[in-house]
Amino acid sequence: MGNQIKSVMLLTAMTAFLLIVGQLIGGRAGMTFALIMAVGMNFFSYWYSDKIVLKMYRAKEVSPGQASELYGIVQRLSSNAGLPMPKVYIIPQQAPNAFATGRNPEHAVVAVTEGLLNLMNREELAGVLAHELAHVKNRDILIGTIAATMAGAVMFLASMAKWGAIFGGFGGNDDDNPLGFAGMLIMAILAPIGAALIQMTISRTREYQADATGAQIAGNPKGLANALAKLGAYSGRIPMDAEPATAHMFIVNPLSGKSLASLFSTHPPLEERIARLTGARPQSGGAPSGPSRTARNAEDSAKDFWDSLK
Repeated sequence: MGNQIKSVMLLTAMTAFLLIVGQLIGGRAGMTFALIMAVGMNFFSYWYSDKIVLKMYRAKEVSPGQASELYGIVQRLSSNAGLPMPKVYIIPQQAPNAFATGRNPEHAVVAVTEGLLNLMNREELAGVLAHELAHVKNRDILIGTIAATMAGAVMFLASMAKWGAIFGGFGGNDDDNPLGFAGMLIMAILAPIGAALIQMTISRTREYQADATGAQIAGNPKGLANALAKLGAYSGRIPMDAEPATAHMFIVNPLSGKSLASLFSTHPPLEERIARLTGARPQSGGAPSGPSRTARNAEDSAKDFWDSLK
């Protein structure tokens, strides 16, 4: 409940931030435009974002006959969670990752990459899938979609501010352009950073909760903890063809170490997530004394899988 309240507060902050940016750029008319744009974008995202992201990653729906083990695990975990059976998709990429989408539990989708299926054993795969079903159960998909849409709207307004400053504002009226030339340029730089920070905070809060709920759905935290350790050891060995706007959807950040977008990671550190699942505590100073058995085994498994692809 505490995380839900935090998420609502952060979404409220992002909405207020969007309206403030609109007002500073275009006065009352700018604030009204920002509100209309946010409502329109959220309506579109609610109904169509799942179809867009699945098509973006060329994900293919699979039946029980095509992926019996994967389908069976999702079916069992959905029953454990008290959720309707979601559609199951496979993404044709070797980078191991997974996400869930859909506007509500009745229209949910769970998607995994081919690389994840190749890398994880049954218990670890169940841990990853339980994490994604936790997002469905906690209705994080809707929250994440709204946050991403709001961030996109702020970035669009920032782009308008940049071009408005270059071409003399919006009509030359001080009420319509209260910041002036220099202020609009500053807003064009700072507004996207502020939106990204709010979105990052929302996503990180939901990831911790999904880990905890996923461990309950799976019956124990071991599979998910081991899977996260493997994903951490494997991260960056095969880059994922992913868009920054959808990075928050995946179980681990697909942009890690790939671009400046990783500086505003929507995911908390894997070490902290694993520590929360296993009950481990880092030593004073925040750093463990050495690699754990889980981390060493994950490193070995990732290395073997990497070598098999060469």
